[in-house]
Amino acid sequence: MKAIVCTHLGGPDDLELRDLPDPVAASGEAIVKVAAAALNFFDTLIIQGKYQLKPDLPFSPSAEFAGTVENIGADVQGFAAGDRVMGYVSYGAARERLAVQEDRLVKLPDALDFVRAAGLSVTYGTTYYALKDRAKLKAGETLAVLGAAGGVGIAAVEIGKLMGARVIACASSDDKLEFARKHGADVGVNYERDNLRDALRREAPNGVDVIYDPVGGALAEPAIRSMGWEGRFLVIGFAAGEIPKLPLNLLLLKNCAAVGVYWGAFTTREPAAQAVNMKQIVDWCAAGKLSAHVHAVYPLGETAQALKDIAARKVMGKAILHP
Repeated sequence: MKAIVCTHLGGPDDLELRDLPDPVAASGEAIVKVAAAALNFFDTLIIQGKYQLKPDLPFSPSAEFAGTVENIGADVQGFAAGDRVMGYVSYGAARERLAVQEDRLVKLPDALDFVRAAGLSVTYGTTYYALKDRAKLKAGETLAVLGAAGGVGIAAVEIGKLMGARVIACASSDDKLEFARKHGADVGVNYERDNLRDALRREAPNGVDVIYDPVGGALAEPAIRSMGWEGRFLVIGFAAGEIPKLPLNLLLLKNCAAVGVYWGAFTTREPAAQAVNMKQIVDWCAAGKLSAHVHAVYPLGETAQALKDIAARKVMGKAILHP
């Protein structure tokens, strides 16, 4: 089978397209023929050794996929050959076939195609967990989404609207803000042009209830300064490359909370709750309530270019690989 392999830490151009033996299912595993695999910002970090998860070399990037079960190992109860599935594996999906633990798979309804399904697990899974379980977002509250045109950003815009929030999209260009508005954002803030704190205060005079921040860097502090009483600041990631250091007196004065969101650990620590969340996401997407917007589909051999586009913030929605 063909696979993209990281043999040594480095940039996208250091990845190699190789022929590898087909995997064999161990007990509790299924072999999935991968129809589509998705890339995320953290894939640009994991191949450099800069992510919190550090796989042993060699490995393949891509943490999420969709495809068809080819065969199953012993003790697999819920799946059979021919089942259409999607799943999440932390890393390793940028290949033609994949051995996956049964509890990492979700069956797909016929209404949901492989390309969109491949990009659901990480972005929408992270976001629904963040907004529902960590922020406990309520209908009528105000949600500000930083990096609103990216994969997790557009997921936050869409899920926030489904949960009844007023959504303020924050992004670095007017084109990205227009993209967010098309996906449900009520208003937009261009933080390359406008002061983020002042713009958020203008759009939410009583303060923002929930900040969704996958960007980090210099945006975090002005975002917190715009928060209302008992607001919740969700720490999703650090796409800007800098982990911010926040003045804790802001949390005290606003009686607000900074809340970490480590979805990957949640999936292993609370698999039953994760399964409930993913069923809701799949049902929403199959019903047309979530777009699962795909920026572009890249051949497996163009994985390096896809990662470069993500790093350059050119991708709006998801970048998908097609083995």
